[in-house]
Parts: sequence; C-alpha cells; structure tokens
Amino acid sequence: MLVLDAVSVAYGKRRALDGVSLVVRTGEIVSLLGANGSGKSSTLRAISGLVRAGAGRIVLDGRDITRAAPEAIVAAGIGHVPEGREVFPEFTVRENLLVGGHTVSRAAVADGIERALGLFPVLGQRAGQLAGTLSGGEQQMLAIARALMVRPRLLLLDEPSLGLSPRLAREIFGVIARLNAEGTTILLVEQNARRALALASRAYVLETGRMVVDGPAAALAADPRIRAAYLGLGEAAAP
Repeated sequence: MLVLDAVSVAYGKRRALDGVSLVVRTGEIVSLLGANGSGKSSTLRAISGLVRAGAGRIVLDGRDITRAAPEAIVAAGIGHVPEGREVFPEFTVRENLLVGGHTVSRAAVADGIERALGLFPVLGQRAGQLAGTLSGGEQQMLAIARALMVRPRLLLLDEPSLGLSPRLAREIFGVIARLNAEGTTILLVEQNARRALALASRAYVLETGRMVVDGPAAALAADPRIRAAYLGLGEAAAP
C-alpha cells in the first residue's frame, strides 16, 4: 500500500530524515520505533504532506504522492492522528468530528459520527462539550475519531498512548487492534515499544534520521541486543 524510497527531510540546515525507506502492506500494523528526535514524527508528517521530502519518493498504491497537497493525500485515503492530539479546543466534540469529515458527503459524515460514538461512547456523552475541556484520554479518542471520519485505508498514529494512564492506554491499543481487524492498515509511532511490537506484524527502528533495523516484530522484541540498543527494553521489561 505504501512505499517510502530513500526519503530525506530537513528543517533548515537540520536533517531530520536521511534516506529512509520502508514498506507498509495492506492490512498490516507496522510499528515505527526509536528514541525522541530519531525522525518518527517527521516520517509521518512527510507521508501526509505536512513537510516536504527534499529527496526520495513516497508512493501510495502505485501513485507518487511525494509532492501532493495534504488535502489530496487525505482524499487518497490517508488519515493522520498527530502527536499531542491537536484537537480544536474551542470547537465542541461534534464540531471537531464535522471538521474531520469536511471532504466527504453528508451521508458519510453521519456514518462517521455513528462509528466514532460506537468506538468511543464517551464522546457521545461529551458531544456538546468544548474539546479543550476534555481529559487527555478523551482528547486522544476524539483525535482518532476525527481522523476516521474520512474512512482512511491507511491510518498514521503518532504516540497514541502519550500521557495516558495505563488503563486508558490499554483501551486505545484495543481500539487500534479493532480498527485493524476491521480492515484499516496502520503505521504506528509509539514510545511504548513493548506494546507496539505486540500489536504489529513488522517494525522499523530509526536512529538520528536513519533506518537502522527492521524485521518481524516478534523477532525484534525477542532479540536482546536490539531490545537494549534501540528499544530501551531491558530483560526486566521483557514482554
């Protein structure tokens, strides 16, 4: 479904990605792991057109989207849940969902809202509440629901468990697994490497903007050298 071929991204003189290549196949959950500043968020932002690749190609279903506008990339079937949620705080929950569905038909918007409330019933109870007054967990639910309004075939998730309690994090990971089981392909950036590897079929590891390791998620999780060097997982943290 998605191919990155030697993609590089720079912010001024600072290079965030240096020749990154990866593949996401239809129906997979693929985890993108690495320390803070390794380039994970920049990878997702390049895919969704929020930053421009200075070199390389990004291809979705055989179509080159490297230079496509973000709205065209959304229309092509990619949804992006950014790090930090970035809900519209002065809009209500319902208004945030309506904004998420602005590129689709009224019928699709109605279906999207119904699906969102099925995944996250608490959002129905908060429909008229300003998003800025929600808890962190509720804002994360809203950010995911907003991205789902366009029924993306590929969902980019950036640190979905960041700042959440263990209970809420488990709930979010459960929703991710459910979305994938229902047919959504997922590229997941997540600091909780153990949980991300348990969800994913394959994983890539970034270090200072370069891809250093990739392979089956279970194999990476079981390799003590990779766990210690790249994933911050000591033996005490074994899954």
